[in-house]
Amino acid sequence: MPSFDIVSEVDLPEVRNAVDQTNREVKTRFDFKGTKTSANLVDDAIVELKSESEFQVQQLMDIFQKKLVKRQVDIKSLDIEKVVVALSEVKQKVNIRQGIDSLEAKKIVKLIKEKKMKVQAAIQGDKVRCTGKKRDDLQQVISMLKEVKLDFPLQYINFRD
Repeated sequence: MPSFDIVSEVDLPEVRNAVDQTNREVKTRFDFKGTKTSANLVDDAIVELKSESEFQVQQLMDIFQKKLVKRQVDIKSLDIEKVVVALSEVKQKVNIRQGIDSLEAKKIVKLIKEKKMKVQAAIQGDKVRCTGKKRDDLQQVISMLKEVKLDFPLQYINFRD
């Protein structure tokens, strides 16, 4: 039976490259000259933005998001935390969401069942597997999910005939 997997993944090397490019642009911009402004990859899925003022952190976030877009990383995968103001520095953490959590997976399965398509959707960890008798039915599921506006990016992998 034909099947495919619905996942939500981010290419982490591209995120690392976007952080590096953000730091390079900060070094060349006049409005950041003489400030301790930086973007650091704390963990594989956490980016920390630091500067001396809240406005500069917002500018840094804007630069970072533009670099991600240029590298085809979907902005919907970012979980942006509140700005934290310390004594002499302002920080903001950005979590990069990997995988589909159970609530989001249930939402996808519910969408597929509401449309009464001739496919079965099953949650398997951090992905959803769709199987059907015909290839066309699976392609209808993909087009339906692309039309629906979700809070997270989706990719369709492992298409098998």
